[in-house]
Amino acid sequence: MTQPLRAFQEAFSQALQTGVARDSTLTALMAQPGFVVYRNTVTKGCVDALVANYPAVVRLVGDEWFRAAAAVFVRRSPPQCPMLVNYGDGFADFLATFEPAAELPYLPDVARLDRFWTEAHVAFDQAPITAHAIAQCEPQVLARTVLRPHRSARCRWFAERPVFSLWRCNRENGNPDELRTLVWRGEGALVVRPYAAVEAIELSAGGCAFIDACAAGARLSDAGLAALDAEHDIDLSALVAQLLHAGAFGEAHR
Repeated sequence: MTQPLRAFQEAFSQALQTGVARDSTLTALMAQPGFVVYRNTVTKGCVDALVANYPAVVRLVGDEWFRAAAAVFVRRSPPQCPMLVNYGDGFADFLATFEPAAELPYLPDVARLDRFWTEAHVAFDQAPITAHAIAQCEPQVLARTVLRPHRSARCRWFAERPVFSLWRCNRENGNPDELRTLVWRGEGALVVRPYAAVEAIELSAGGCAFIDACAAGARLSDAGLAALDAEHDIDLSALVAQLLHAGAFGEAHR
């Protein structure tokens, strides 16, 4: 690509995003009615992608509010990749500083779980570690085994709010009555796609600490200690069985 062409493309892209022209050539181009139509079409396509990628957030705030917020985000953070299925990284952080969302403190975390779903959906395929494979290990070998989370696995502990319940109810178009009786307590979530479909399960503080330790390369014995430190009465055997059933791990190193 020649330097003049590259410079023109960069200036044209900036004009689309900001409405500001670098030179007289672009000023004349922007004066054309078609440019405004094209600019609006580009923005609408990005907003539509965010609507598709953050359905739980849309359901919580309504389509009109969401589209207005999304348009602000698009102007600040235009797509860096032509595949809009991936668009929206950073939207949760944007909501955390977006003043109109201040009265909905749980909204950024609900957006994070929507983003986890997208990331799990587009992650590379990987066969999960099965409970049968782990059962073949001798106890002393198992203690020093490192279980690496599945490529698609995304895990987070939300200490102050029942974010997973809020997200699941709105993501799955659940019964709003469930939210009226919701206990306001911390919840954790694991989002993973071990096979064809994305799955999500609720995890306790200890479960999230266990996965985080595994992701950091800890041996199973040390990951178990991390889980106990976060949740003193956790049943480690039941936790490991739950995570293996969910397909949370993709590699085992001994």
